[in-house]
Amino acid sequence: MKKDLMDILACPMCKGDLVLNISKEDEKEIISGTLYCSKCDEYFPIEDGIPNMLPPDLRE
Repeated sequence: MKKDLMDILACPMCKGDLVLNISKEDEKEIISGTLYCSKCDEYFPIEDGIPNMLPPDLRE
């Protein structure tokens, strides 16, 4: 995931702002981490560079 996506990403549940927490990154993009919504108190995982923006009840 590119950091520039933070300018357009919003929480899929409440449309609130997301906070990026990076676990692993390279010089071009974020490899793993989480996106956190403080309004919903929900975390959305970033795995293999792909943010999973599905609501928690629809994830695997």
